[in-house]
Amino acid sequence: MDMAPDPALKPAKGNLLPILSGQTQDARWAALADAAAEPNAFYAPDMFRAALDHLDESKSVRLIEVFDGILLIGLLPVMVTTRHGRLPMATVANWMHAHCFLGTPMIRSGREQDAWAGFLRQLDCADWAPHFLHLRGLDAAGANAAALEAVCVTQGRPFREIGRYDRALLRSDLSAEAYWDANVRPKKRKEIRRLQKRLADLGAVESRMLTDAVDLSHWCSEFLALESSGWKGRQKTALSCASHDAAFFRAATAAAMANGNLEFLRIDLDDRAIAMLVNFRHLDGAFSFKIAIDEELGRFSPGVLIEIDNLRAVQTSSAISWMDSCAAPDHAMIDSLWGERRSIAQYRVALRGSGVQRAHRAAAFTMANALERFTAFIKGR
Repeated sequence: MDMAPDPALKPAKGNLLPILSGQTQDARWAALADAAAEPNAFYAPDMFRAALDHLDESKSVRLIEVFDGILLIGLLPVMVTTRHGRLPMATVANWMHAHCFLGTPMIRSGREQDAWAGFLRQLDCADWAPHFLHLRGLDAAGANAAALEAVCVTQGRPFREIGRYDRALLRSDLSAEAYWDANVRPKKRKEIRRLQKRLADLGAVESRMLTDAVDLSHWCSEFLALESSGWKGRQKTALSCASHDAAFFRAATAAAMANGNLEFLRIDLDDRAIAMLVNFRHLDGAFSFKIAIDEELGRFSPGVLIEIDNLRAVQTSSAISWMDSCAAPDHAMIDSLWGERRSIAQYRVALRGSGVQRAHRAAAFTMANALERFTAFIKGR
């Protein structure tokens, strides 16, 4: 277990991230993703490689890989953070960049506990890993979270769930029409029909899905422009506001398109995009990544209209069993349309070591837990 996979792949100085030598690493990541215990498009090769290649923060990422012989059974990207919530305490955390909405590591199905044991063993021995492990964005009901808890219990390793929230999930055997009728209030359905008619009075309305890779670059340009025209552009959080974010988006969509994992939808009014939506697939799941709308037509609810198209696309697809909204908690729009929920949790996991390092890590874990309980007590009072 944990043996080096390939002598040609040398660790970068001061970093577990290997020098990228082409297809060997990508091939083993792809094989792992194909056999993953839980789908996670953000750590699957299409998006993960694009993030490593283009996002600025990837320079500080370390990759922890667990092997059984030459078989890769686990991949966990981590980085050292300078704070833990409000505490000025450095931690090692799973890497979730600004465009990553699920932190579940890529673990081979059936080897979940072996992989977690390998991750923790390497972190215990890492002199660069401060205090404890902070895991964010895990599916609380998933196989990986269950395996993590089982390994901690078996090892007598302290751990603590420190947060949880629910977000909208689409998982149903109903047709799109039956699902819409079952989950959306009649008054809202009537209002949406009225808005669709009013929008059609302005010109030709057409819903489309990207099918030809030749059109991808143009669609990406239109999406970036549409997103930056709204509040994200004004707040400088749109993808186009940073060249590396835009490059990541183009690279990730291109890789996903080539591998059949991209769902790109749009609504046009007189051949001009007024709503666009991007999803990434992994295994039997899909993840709603970004949406952009023409805010000048906000009175017609273009975001809701394209979600109706998205509902039809998901419910008629034989390749997609469910879709994660990747939305913030209590998201008014998507929560009113999708009836299912997914619980997303974060954990604090103690790290071991030897000598002074072990004592420092234990003290930090205990202090963080004590401060959390004290804060909860004060809020309760």
